Amino acid sequence: MKNTRFLIASGGTGGHFYPGFALGKALHDQGKQVLFVVRKNDPAISTLLANGLAYEQIDAMGLARSVNPLQHLHFIGKFVKSLRQTRKIIKNFRPDVTLGMGGYVSFPLIFCSHYMNVKTAVHESNTIWGLSNRVCATFADLRLMGLPMQKTFNNAVLSSTPIRAEFGEEVSRAQVLGELGLNPAIPTALIMGGSQGAKGLNEALPQVIKQLPQWQFIHLTGKRWYDVQQAAYQGIHHVKALAYSEEVYRLMKAVDLIICRSGASTLAEVIACRLPAVLVPFPYAAANHQYFNAKVLADAGCADIVLEGDDFAHRLYASLEKLTTDKLSNMRNAYQQLTVPNPLQATQQIVERLIQL
Repeated sequence: MKNTRFLIASGGTGGHFYPGFALGKALHDQGKQVLFVVRKNDPAISTLLANGLAYEQIDAMGLARSVNPLQHLHFIGKFVKSLRQTRKIIKNFRPDVTLGMGGYVSFPLIFCSHYMNVKTAVHESNTIWGLSNRVCATFADLRLMGLPMQKTFNNAVLSSTPIRAEFGEEVSRAQVLGELGLNPAIPTALIMGGSQGAKGLNEALPQVIKQLPQWQFIHLTGKRWYDVQQAAYQGIHHVKALAYSEEVYRLMKAVDLIICRSGASTLAEVIACRLPAVLVPFPYAAANHQYFNAKVLADAGCADIVLEGDDFAHRLYASLEKLTTDKLSNMRNAYQQLTVPNPLQATQQIVERLIQL
């Protein structure tokens, strides 16, 4: 019998939430019963409410990194409480399948489901298994990977990472750039550092952009950096700063290049748009996973990597300055050799696997 009831742990960071949200929404739209499990007071709750998707909250927290024993005792207390809450949710909802999208909110769900004889699946978007997912994957019934991994489980499936369907829509470059007061005839780069912005990247950009008058730039600064960045761009007329954009897919499909971090969800969107990229991995990501994410695209010829650190602004400028029309064309064409499945098809393909699990 096909599975009809799905419990999805998806929350915390946008990289964990939005792929799970895309899957849950697709299942819901096909008439399946879907319940999300999120951490207490998760910001993702507003998105679930806006889309009419049901959820339950658990009082979970990440593994304490401190040597303070009180922090570890606090973690243990929260962990035990989250297991009790999760067990109750599973008993009440009676899912056919539970899905963990990574992060500490996934572990209680997959752990309890396994020992309550419920089918389980985990999805890891990055090239390195996160701590929670790595443990859960040892006993999950289905293991899904967003990007190729050097070390993984023998029966893991390379599925790509689900993204919003809007990335498949056609957009008008002239219209999108015209709305921002930019010239569609000029090479254009989109800069984004994630929903919160990227301090190191933001600080380097004014001196870099000033030296590249042949380009025009759209910079999603992050809300907390917007005023600072606007002030830093005074007198630089070929850059348009925005705090945030709900329609980032329109921007990505209208530009010639993206300069961004290399979180897995961002890279899935870049891959879907076949967009030449200059990737600046977040230097403090766990196990340096953003660097290894970026390397997947760089090794295929789709992207260049510029690491933060000494002389970052100069190295970023040097990378951008050498991007000729031919180089950009070659980077875009290189996506034909990339082994990652099309992220726009990932949602439906994963949904079909979950239904048949």
